[in-house]
Amino acid sequence: MSQVSKASVIQPETILDFIDGVTQRRDTPEERVRQEILKSLVREYGYKKEQIGVEESIKFGSNRKAVDIAIWEPGKTHTQENIYTIVECKDPKTKAKGKKDGVDQMHSYASACMNSTYGMWTNGDELLIFRYVVDDAGKRVPEAVPDLPHAGGEVPDDAPRFDQLRPAASDSLLYSFRRCHNYIAGNQGIQKAEAFLELLKIIFCKIQDERDSETPTFYITPTERQGAAGKNKCRKRIEALFGNVKQSYETIFKADEHIALTDDVLAYIVAQLQMYSLLESDVDVKGHAYETIVGSNLRGDKGQFFTPRNMCHMMVRMVDPSENDVILDPAMGTCGFLVTAMNYVLEKIRDSVEASGRSKAAKQEALVARKREFLSKHIVGIDFDPILVRASKMNMVMNNDGAGQLFHVNSLEPFSGFEPKLQKALRLDAADVAANKALQPGHGVTAIMTNPPFGSKIPIEDPAILESFDLGHTWSWSEEDAEWRMEPKLFSSQPPEILFIERCVRLLEPGVGVAALVIPNGILGNPGLGYVRQWILRHAQILGSVDMHPDAFQPNVGVQTSVLVLRRWDSEEEAYCKDGTFQDYKIFMAICDHVGHDKRGQTTYVRDDDGYPIVREQTTAVTGKVGSEEESGHTSTERVVDDETMAIADAFLEWRRDQ
Repeated sequence: MSQVSKASVIQPETILDFIDGVTQRRDTPEERVRQEILKSLVREYGYKKEQIGVEESIKFGSNRKAVDIAIWEPGKTHTQENIYTIVECKDPKTKAKGKKDGVDQMHSYASACMNSTYGMWTNGDELLIFRYVVDDAGKRVPEAVPDLPHAGGEVPDDAPRFDQLRPAASDSLLYSFRRCHNYIAGNQGIQKAEAFLELLKIIFCKIQDERDSETPTFYITPTERQGAAGKNKCRKRIEALFGNVKQSYETIFKADEHIALTDDVLAYIVAQLQMYSLLESDVDVKGHAYETIVGSNLRGDKGQFFTPRNMCHMMVRMVDPSENDVILDPAMGTCGFLVTAMNYVLEKIRDSVEASGRSKAAKQEALVARKREFLSKHIVGIDFDPILVRASKMNMVMNNDGAGQLFHVNSLEPFSGFEPKLQKALRLDAADVAANKALQPGHGVTAIMTNPPFGSKIPIEDPAILESFDLGHTWSWSEEDAEWRMEPKLFSSQPPEILFIERCVRLLEPGVGVAALVIPNGILGNPGLGYVRQWILRHAQILGSVDMHPDAFQPNVGVQTSVLVLRRWDSEEEAYCKDGTFQDYKIFMAICDHVGHDKRGQTTYVRDDDGYPIVREQTTAVTGKVGSEEESGHTSTERVVDDETMAIADAFLEWRRDQ
C-alpha cells in the first residue's frame, strides 16, 4: 500500500481509507462494504477514528490473522487483549454460513480476543451482530442482538430509548432496506412488488413510533428474538402501531389492511430497523435508500424512468422555488422532485428565521408556523399509478411532511375531471377549468419540476383527452405563411411527453410560473415535430436548455434528453407572439458532459491530467440529533465525483440574475 497527501491524487482502482484518510486500499466489493461500515461506525455510532483499527493483526493459534475492523474502548491500549468489538466484512457473494469466511470465522477470532464483547459480520446484503456472554456452564457463547452499542453505551436488553437511536449518515440505511426487502421476498414466499409493499407498512410503523410514541414501541429485545412467544409480543406492538398508521394515513392504507408477514420475518425486519432514527437521518441518505428500493420494484413498465437525484437537485436549483411558490410535479413518480424542492425551500426558511434577530423561542415558533404553512399548501403532486402515489406519500412522510396534497389522478385529463381538492390545490377556478388553463394572475402553480413518462409504447389514444390539447390535434406546414397550423382533426395517438409539455405550460400562472421539464431530444430536433417547438415559443419564454449526457438515465434507459426551463408568457406577451412575431431574448444553453456515473451506473470521478482520481475533504452527510433541532455535518477525504449538474444550475441562476 502506498501513502499520499490528503490534498493529492490516488492511484486508479483504489479507495482512500476512511479512518486515516491516507492509506489507499484496492477497490474491491469487500473493501466497499468495509468502508461503508467504517463510515457508519464513526458517523452513526459515534466512535472516534482513533478507537478503530483496520486490518488489525492478531495472534491466532500459531499463526497471525488480520481482523477487518477492531474497536477499542476509549483510553485502552490497542492490544489484542483489549479489543472490544470485532467486525468482519465480506464480498456480497460470501454467505454467512460459509465454512471459510462465514460467521464462524468471526466467532473464532472473538475466541482469540478473550475480552471482546461484540462481533459484527456483514457482506452488505446480510448483517449479523452478536454479544459474547458466559452461559450457565461457564462457556463463552455468542448471543444474537439487534445492533452494536452506540459509543459509550450498551445494547439495550429491554426497549431502547429515543436518545439511543442513531441517524443514518451513509449507505447503511440503503443496505438495511435492501436486506429487509430481500429477506421478505426470500422467506415470505411473495413477489418483489408485494415484498416492497409489506416493507412499506413496517417503515410507516417505524416513523409513526418516532413521531407519536412517548417511548419506543418499535423494537424486539434479544430475549424476545429467541422464542415464538417473544416474537408474538413484538407482532402485537407493531400491529398496534399499524392500527394508528391506518388512522393517520387513511388515503394510503385501507381500514382492512393488515401486516401479512410471519412472526419470524417481522422480527427480523424490526431488528434491522429499530435502532435508526429515520426522521433525523440525512435527507439525501434516506432519499437515496428509499428510491433505490422503490425503483428496483416499480420502474419501467409504464414509461417511468426515475430521475437521478443530481438531476433533481439541478432542476430544483434552476427553478429556485421559495416558500411563496406553489410547487407541482404532475408526474411525480416516487416524489424525488417534490422532496428535493421541499427541503430546498425548508433550508431557505431556516436561514431566513435564523437571520431574523428573534429570540431562540420566537425563532422556533416562527419556523414551525412557516414550515406548516408551506408544507400544507404549497406542495402538490400527481401520478396515475396508485402504487407510486402510495410510495410517494411514504417518501414525503419519511422526509417530515404530512403528504396531504398528493393525488392519484391522470394529469392529462381535462381540468373538469380533477377532483375539487386538486383544483383548489392548483389554484384553478371555474373559468380556468372551463378553459383548461390558468387564465389570471394568482391562478395556477408557480413552479413545476417534472420528468414525464416517455415513449411510443404508452401512447395517449383517448379522444376526450386529445381534444383538450392543441398538441392533440394534427398540424400542417404552410409554405405561404412559413408556419405550422393546427387542424380540426385529432391525432389517433400522441406520445405522453408531448402532451405533458402543453399541460405544464397551461398549469403555470401567467407571466410568473416557471417549469423545468425533462424532454427527449427528438422534440428539439425532429423536423416533423416543428409544430411542438412553435407551440412552445408562442406560449412560453425559453429561459434555458441543458443537453444531458446520454448516460444520464443509465443503466436503466439510454434515451437522450434535455432539460428545458420555461416561463409562461402573460396574456399580453402571448397575444404578441400569437401571429408569429417572436420576442427577441437570450437563452441560457449548456451541455452536461459529466453526470457522475457511466452507462453501467458506476460512479465516475474527477481525474488529473495523468488519469489519477483527485481527492479532497468534503462534507458527505448531515444528520440531526434525536429530539433536537441541532445538526452535524460529517466530512471525509473522498474522491471527487465527476458531476457538473450543480455547476450548471449555479451558472444558470447567475446568468438569470444578470438578465
